[in-house]
Amino acid sequence: MVDYRRPILIILSVAAFCAVIFSAPFFITPLYKSTTVIYPTSSNSTSKVLISTTYQSEKDIMNFGEDEQTEQMLQVLNSNRVRDKVISRFNLMEHYNIKPDSKYPYTRLNKLYDSRIKFRRTEYNAVKITVLDSDPALSARMANDIAEIFDSTMNQIQKEVAVKAFRLVEDEYNLLCAEMAQLEDSLNTLRKLGVFDYESQVEMLSRQMAVELGKGNTQGIRNIQEQLDILAEYGGASYAINERLDNDRLQLSLVKSKYEEAKMDATQDIPRKFVVTSAFQAERKSYPVRWIIVVVTVLSTFLLLLFCIVAYDRSRHFFRDKAEEGAASTTPKREKAKTA
Repeated sequence: MVDYRRPILIILSVAAFCAVIFSAPFFITPLYKSTTVIYPTSSNSTSKVLISTTYQSEKDIMNFGEDEQTEQMLQVLNSNRVRDKVISRFNLMEHYNIKPDSKYPYTRLNKLYDSRIKFRRTEYNAVKITVLDSDPALSARMANDIAEIFDSTMNQIQKEVAVKAFRLVEDEYNLLCAEMAQLEDSLNTLRKLGVFDYESQVEMLSRQMAVELGKGNTQGIRNIQEQLDILAEYGGASYAINERLDNDRLQLSLVKSKYEEAKMDATQDIPRKFVVTSAFQAERKSYPVRWIIVVVTVLSTFLLLLFCIVAYDRSRHFFRDKAEEGAASTTPKREKAKTA
């Protein structure tokens, strides 16, 4: 090793110099890192937490989410919905200098996106959004905007289901209201005929009939009998309609609460995350770390040189030994030839 000290130092110096040169900004674009830390909310249904009287849960809209909500957040952040919105909002195709007519532009775009935008779960069930970019201001803005894009995407995904559910409940609610209005119209028609409360009217007219019979009032008896005949004809229908209305009113109370819950879920947007740490513009680049590149390059070169030197020495000794063996084997033959 001492014999090769000078060549080793020269080669290591050249390797270090090359590492410094090729890690410079005009060879490797420096990237600036910005991070945002967010927590998911514990509940995704606003109506059940805020207005429902039957929903019993320990979850509150102000509580931080746990494992399940964190996993859901990571899935949405890694989805194509979020990716497409980020690419469109920041025009990443142009920003990354990818020409649409080049070969495999979207494959290259997705690879750059995956290498520069990361989502990671922290040890405290939060989600850390990390963005690397050549523009420090843009990097911070992207990290903060991705958190907002997550909000809009979650609301959009849930509204696709909530709107359909609201339409079904709305149809049921409107149908029940229309049926009750029709029943009320039928009752109004019966009321015009004098049918108000079948049981109480029959009881009252029966007492009055007894009084008129005692008086012998023929006209009064005839009038009461006419009212009793009307009650006999329409009283059953009035009783049935009132019973049905009572049932419909009870059902309407339940459907109306579902209607209000579904309407809130379908029309209201609420935050789906808590921002713990907002991204800010980085003052120093995070990539590349030039001293690490230089150290790794020098160490790799040194190890490669050691391997080459050892291999060279062993091969040289091997061939030298072979040559000496060959020379030793030919010497006795020459001496025998001379003796003969």
